[in-house]
Amino acid sequence: MNQKRKFFMPEHEMFRDTVARFIGEEITPYHYEWEKNGMVPRDLWRKAGQAGILLPSTPDRYGGGGGDFLHTIIVVEEIARALVTGVTGFTTHSDIVAPYLLNFGSEQQKQRYLPGMAKGDIVASLAITEPGAGSDVKAIRTTAAKVQGGYVINGQKTFITNGFHADRVLVVAKTDPGAVSRGISLFWVDTTTPGFSRGKLLDKVGQKAQDTVELFFEDMFVPEEEILGEPNQGFGYLMKELVRERLMIAVRCATALETALQWTIDYTKQRRAFDKPLIDNQYLRFKLADIKTLAAATRSFVDGSVQQYLDGELDAGGAAMAKLWATEATSVIDDLMQFHGGNGYMREYPIGRAYTDVRPNRIYGGTSEIMRELIARTL
Repeated sequence: MNQKRKFFMPEHEMFRDTVARFIGEEITPYHYEWEKNGMVPRDLWRKAGQAGILLPSTPDRYGGGGGDFLHTIIVVEEIARALVTGVTGFTTHSDIVAPYLLNFGSEQQKQRYLPGMAKGDIVASLAITEPGAGSDVKAIRTTAAKVQGGYVINGQKTFITNGFHADRVLVVAKTDPGAVSRGISLFWVDTTTPGFSRGKLLDKVGQKAQDTVELFFEDMFVPEEEILGEPNQGFGYLMKELVRERLMIAVRCATALETALQWTIDYTKQRRAFDKPLIDNQYLRFKLADIKTLAAATRSFVDGSVQQYLDGELDAGGAAMAKLWATEATSVIDDLMQFHGGNGYMREYPIGRAYTDVRPNRIYGGTSEIMRELIARTL
């Protein structure tokens, strides 16, 4: 692609080197084994904290890296470039959950929990999705009933990233079920609380080293001070933070597409069929040219959206368009895998893992169908 990206400064590239080196030394050599285990080891979180990989854009007064959103982008991109999907939960922890605390939490909550999250001593998760409610947040059925001194939570969540390792979970629950979106609140839950339990690791098609589980809440008492922000304001908080989350997914997909394309170009130059390199086949070469153009357009669109975000101008519709375009663009990884022949179907080849591991981006953070609905509302 070779597009110059003007918003990264030398200090950002130094941080990128740190992230890439950490991934290369501490994650990539072991990732295949972790896929068989269904999760990365808990100690990896503390190593990431020591390396400064966690909470890179959280202010240093709360133990974070003190960087900006571009430091977050770098972590997202380097994880995607190395295809180490077992640690995509690092960004859920650092750049989805932590901003909720930073933007809506009390000063006491920030001081008490963010430093531990930055060190990797506390692993955090976000619990929104339920068996009967995914992209439609208003349809959640988990309830938090007001009682003396706090709330009692009952319900179930599913597909929860970091769910097995999580020490704290940001739980989305209805405090006023009759008020629909105006009755949703956020709770900062300690996973050692009686009434909290986890299901087994879910057997996913891909992203096999990412610990993903169901969570259960049965008459679980949560003290009043563990509500995040104001009661019944949770839906508004979620909508504000989803702009950032969807942009991060778009960034991940732009990098994944570029990376998968380069693997395929390299492969087709080396692999021979009918006494010539595969890339000498005109159909295949023209198809790669189309995909390179798509990848370049995706990068331009996504980086433009990043700049809008940095300027405070990216709205929900813009984030939805970036996510829709970038995630749908990765569907051409099917073609790239095809060009690897039988080898592409082997997980020892990264293109085979990309085929399964990149695919969920069209689902989480809001499905492509929901993105189209959000965009349509802006017409």
